[in-house]
Amino acid sequence: MIKEEIRQKLYKIQDLKYKQFHSSLCPNVDNIIGVRVPKLRMIAKELAKTNSKEYLELEDITLYEEKVIQGLLIGMSKLSIEETKKYLEKFIPKIDSWAVCDVVCSSLKIASKFQKEMWDFLENYINSKEEFEVRFALVMYLDYYLNDKYIDNVIQNISKIKSDKYYVQMAIAWLLSVSYIKQKEKTLKYLRNNKLDDFTHNKAIQKIIESYRVSNKEKEFVKTLRRR
Repeated sequence: MIKEEIRQKLYKIQDLKYKQFHSSLCPNVDNIIGVRVPKLRMIAKELAKTNSKEYLELEDITLYEEKVIQGLLIGMSKLSIEETKKYLEKFIPKIDSWAVCDVVCSSLKIASKFQKEMWDFLENYINSKEEFEVRFALVMYLDYYLNDKYIDNVIQNISKIKSDKYYVQMAIAWLLSVSYIKQKEKTLKYLRNNKLDDFTHNKAIQKIIESYRVSNKEKEFVKTLRRR
C-alpha cells in the first residue's frame, strides 16, 4: 500500500531533535515525527509523478508529515481547478495546525491562475466556525489575493470575522502586515478605523513594525496606531 510505503520512508528519515523543536512550535499537536519540510516536498514531488491520485484518495492519514505531503500533492499534481477543489474539500477538515495550513497554502499556485474560482471556493471557509478552516482562507488571501483587484474584498471579509481563536487572530495580523507592504494606503485606512479586537489589531501593528521591508520612519508612524 502506498500509505505504508510512504510512512516507512518517513520514519527512516525522521530527525528526533527536529521533532522536539517543531513540536514546541505546534502546541497541542502530538502527531509530528520529525521530518523537515524540504524532504516532505521531495516526497510529494515524486508522488506527483507516479501515485498522485492514489495518495490523494487516502482518508486515514494521521501523521503531521502525511498531511503535509497530501496537501502539497494537491498543489503539485496536474489537476484541473475542479479536481483541486474536490481534493481540498476532503483535505481542509484534516488541518489541525498552523504549520500544515501555511505550508499547503503556499503550494496552491493554481489560485494565481484561477483567482475567481478559488475566491468563490474560499467563501465556504472564511465564514466557518472552525479555527483552521478560517485560517486556511486567510492565508490563501495573503498568498494570492493582495492585489488591486481583490484587496477591497479581502479587507471586507476580514471585517466580518468575529473570532477569539488564536490562529485566526494571528493569521489576520500576519495578513495585514503583508498587506501593508503590498497595498499600503488601503491597509493604513483600515488600520486607522476597524473593529478588530485589540489583541489582533496590536499584533498587526507589531508585525508591521518588525518587518524589514518597512522603513524606520514608517515604523514610528505605525506605532502611533497602537491601542492602549
